[in-house]
Amino acid sequence: MNGGQIGNVDLVKQLNSAAVYRLIDQQGPISRIQVADVSQLAPASVTKITRQLLERGLIKEVAQQASTGGRRAISLTTEVAPFHSIAVRLGRDYIQLSLYDLGGKELASAEHEFLYAQQPQLIEGLLGHIKAFIAQHSAQIDQLIAIGVVLPGLVNPETGVVEYMPHIDIDTLDLGDILREHFHVESFVGNDVRGMALAEHYFGASQDCQDSILVSVHRGTGAGIIVNGQVFLGSNRNVGEIGHIQIDALGDKCQCGNFGCLETIATNPAIIKRVTNLLAQGYESSLAGIEPLNVETICQHANQGDELAKQALVQVGNQLGKAIAITVNLFNPQKIVIAGQITAAPEIIFPAILRNVHNQSLKTFHRDLPIVASAVDKQPTKSAFAMIKRAMLNGVLLQKLLED
Repeated sequence: MNGGQIGNVDLVKQLNSAAVYRLIDQQGPISRIQVADVSQLAPASVTKITRQLLERGLIKEVAQQASTGGRRAISLTTEVAPFHSIAVRLGRDYIQLSLYDLGGKELASAEHEFLYAQQPQLIEGLLGHIKAFIAQHSAQIDQLIAIGVVLPGLVNPETGVVEYMPHIDIDTLDLGDILREHFHVESFVGNDVRGMALAEHYFGASQDCQDSILVSVHRGTGAGIIVNGQVFLGSNRNVGEIGHIQIDALGDKCQCGNFGCLETIATNPAIIKRVTNLLAQGYESSLAGIEPLNVETICQHANQGDELAKQALVQVGNQLGKAIAITVNLFNPQKIVIAGQITAAPEIIFPAILRNVHNQSLKTFHRDLPIVASAVDKQPTKSAFAMIKRAMLNGVLLQKLLED
């Protein structure tokens, strides 16, 4: 930031404001004295920052009943209702949009089919959908402060530049700047699975821990890794390709060119393909004759005791467990979160995953390691909102709002 000068006044200001806002957001109602105490900032600095936050309407004062029966102490809490953002989940052939307040409450949502073959089509369609969504919900929007977009592929979350998407040719797509110029608000762009891991950390299943791994099983298999409360990205920001861990050297060829990657077994299309092949070979199953087959139906039949459906899911759980065991040995997380339709058969999937994690990871690492279903999987745009939340808590967006 700003040439990396250690003594940069603006950066110090941003970090101090963020520290105060974060405490009020996460521990409020909290008094100014407590903020100064916990943040270790000078009381005068805390007074100055809280005054700025109050003037901007980002926090408010609330009276706390004094336990001694004396004068009531004034505490601070965040103000979320007037600040709105648009969160977008861009899929391979669909788009989902939501309107959130700053507390993460979803106020409106929409989903549309969205087909795009080239980069210009993608940009034009995305801008059109966001524009239409804002127009449709303009009566509900007070202050639009940010737009967040998550998508499958390789994104630099600091610059908002999309470098790669798995199903379309991308040529250094500067999506963050395009959105900023078009809508005149701060914009954040990130990878969908990494965003989902962050959403779990802020709002979902991993709120209670600092180190967690989210494994997503959808059209592909990916992982989002949270280390010390931050998304682990690495120098090229492309971390968590769990789908390309080789599970079976003699397995099917993967789209990446290798053989037997996890993604050839543990994705929705791979599960459907395996069940379809077994049915074609004449195996008995209550799934016979069901068209079109999907993972929800397979889970439903497995839960009802169908042997073929159960075995197909056990195989997925086994292979997922092997890959997760590797990440457990590498990162020693406090919790593993599984996202995807396969979690609709928890009694089948989770024991298989657990068994393999226990067999193939260090005992001290997997002892008391919870493996749980995603809590935000059914709110796909929450991952885009999580980036906006992060920008408030680390001061990037907060500082922009204070300067407005």
